[in-house]
Amino acid sequence: MHIIKQIFGLTCLAVLLSSCHSDKGSTWRSEYTDVPITAPTQLQYGTYSLGMYGNQSDASHSIAVLIPTSGSNAKIGKSIRLGIESAAMQFAPDGLQIRFYDTGTGDTNETIERALASNPEIIIGPVFADNARILRDKKASSIPALSFTSDVSAVGDGVISMAVMPMNVVESAISEMSANGAKNFIVIAPNNTSGPVMAGAANAIADTYNIGNVGIFYYNERDTDSIKQAALSASMYKARNAANTRAKEILSAIINHESLSSSEKYSLARQLDNLNKVDTLGDLPYDSILFLGDGNDTKSVASFLRYYGVGARDVKFYGTPLWEDSDIASDLTMVGSVYATLPDIPENFRNTYSIATGTYPTRMSTIGYESTMLAIGTLYSHDDIRAHLMNPSGYTGINGLFRLHTDGTNERALRIMRLNGDGTTSVARTEPAAFTVPIYRTGGTYMSAVENMPLYSDGVNPMDYIKIPERFRGKYNAKTYGVNHSEEPKAFEPIFHTSTILPINDSESITSEDYQPVPLDNISRTYIDSVEITE
Repeated sequence: MHIIKQIFGLTCLAVLLSSCHSDKGSTWRSEYTDVPITAPTQLQYGTYSLGMYGNQSDASHSIAVLIPTSGSNAKIGKSIRLGIESAAMQFAPDGLQIRFYDTGTGDTNETIERALASNPEIIIGPVFADNARILRDKKASSIPALSFTSDVSAVGDGVISMAVMPMNVVESAISEMSANGAKNFIVIAPNNTSGPVMAGAANAIADTYNIGNVGIFYYNERDTDSIKQAALSASMYKARNAANTRAKEILSAIINHESLSSSEKYSLARQLDNLNKVDTLGDLPYDSILFLGDGNDTKSVASFLRYYGVGARDVKFYGTPLWEDSDIASDLTMVGSVYATLPDIPENFRNTYSIATGTYPTRMSTIGYESTMLAIGTLYSHDDIRAHLMNPSGYTGINGLFRLHTDGTNERALRIMRLNGDGTTSVARTEPAAFTVPIYRTGGTYMSAVENMPLYSDGVNPMDYIKIPERFRGKYNAKTYGVNHSEEPKAFEPIFHTSTILPINDSESITSEDYQPVPLDNISRTYIDSVEITE
């Protein structure tokens, strides 16, 4: 059932995205969107009617579908096809022809050429960016293709993404940070094909929301040592531990070697006792953390962070839809953490779909369903085909509100969910219902990968955190630890492993590899949840 919730995992772990795609004289122009924004058109099951376009059931129209129905990605293609067929069975007029072309095996160029030879008015697919690029180069710009890739470098010239754009996910999380009054944040991301790109998006978006991104830390997925190293660097543990040690030295020296009143001795002894109960001293240079990995890795990172003195009580945790494919909602120490995601699939649609197909809908099947509904509505509309697709008021489908852009990107309205710690989640912020007020401040085409960024800090001076008699201020002092913190995480080569079902890295085969927790070494000091940590 986790697959039902994984649109981000299906579409947002990607090859590196280019800054933008050249227009090459495209017929997709901005004037299609120069109309007033009103309520979105409803594509959702049970509310969409072709009657709004008049009686055109005798009209003949053609749709070509490019999806993998064989090979290693056949499961993905089957899911999409079920969504397409479900929509067609309910709403397709008699004159509509839908032809499927298998991109799973064989010569993709030849398959795409055969599809184009059938003279389709609209294409649904492809799934992968490499195939989308081939299609974009071969088809006429005027023919729209509703694709399933969110790789920005693969869309444009009529190839339009129906998937969740990574930029939207990152901005939704940072927008929530801003609403919560955040000042500075750090990014902790997997060192795979998408992590550096998403981190780059966070960098760009932070400036828009006037929030500082003061550090970026990468780890190798499922790699305990690299996760531990990232947490160690992000926590500023060494500097804050050294500050704690120095503060205790100062307090002990004054207690043991200076003449003190009873009240002074009591105050110093109490401070020393409190410092002996913790390992670190000093404030962090950030108040929020954006986790760009899945829920399983995020739990491991968070466990190490708590071990090094950074917990959800110290900073606010933010995540992505990748958290949904884990039991992170059951983690008591993650209570209050939030993440951006799509709305739930409507229950009435789930029930009807399962009766019709014998299976529950996945996010890929719902996007296939939405794409088909949008294609049918476009073909039987009296509007120009491009003007209809580019309607700035957008559409409301099974996955909520969305609208398409002439550059091939899209906007999907996301909501913010909160982890309750008991296996459940609650809505922290509902998704927008219309585009009458802009949802996003940034575009979706200027993401570029960034390297790890050492934590920037003004440092921790122990003297700022302990109270000693004023007469000893000149005698006892300490340096500031961790100024412009330069302790860098280990530089890793990119790891192209992913635990999600369909990465946007569209040149790769897809594997549904079950997550196996990595056992850590035996405990030497403390337990954190179910993870054992050794110094």
